[in-house]
Amino acid sequence: MNTVFLSIVLVPIVEIYLFIKIGAQIGALNTILLIFVTAITGIIYARYEGLNTLRSAYSQVIKKETPAYEIISGAAIAFAALLLIIPGFATDVIGFLIILPITRKLILRKISTKIKKKQPDKNNFIDGEFEDIEDDNDKKI
Repeated sequence: MNTVFLSIVLVPIVEIYLFIKIGAQIGALNTILLIFVTAITGIIYARYEGLNTLRSAYSQVIKKETPAYEIISGAAIAFAALLLIIPGFATDVIGFLIILPITRKLILRKISTKIKKKQPDKNNFIDGEFEDIEDDNDKKI
């Protein structure tokens, strides 16, 4: 089944389940306040980490190196901030895991190894010979 379709269906179900369970434990008002607190805290921390990533990328550019990790890390931080803005506890946990530098490196390393495994070998090529054909000897097939 398509992963995007599955996540569109499962994420709201998990979030609603967590809202009900946590709301039953700490109360409805506290649950709503907790959602706002995690969103605000996450956005502030995402901004902080985003600025750190920009500083790191700038230092890489000054050294005349490609800031590849910083670009990917910046995109991951933007995605994490989006997850933190979406109300819910499961998305907040995933967002905080992506924002934290230690877990972000682990996640990005795991994803990059999966991508490298899926890429075909660059040494795969077909060796062959060719012959130039003159225009007057053109044959119609």
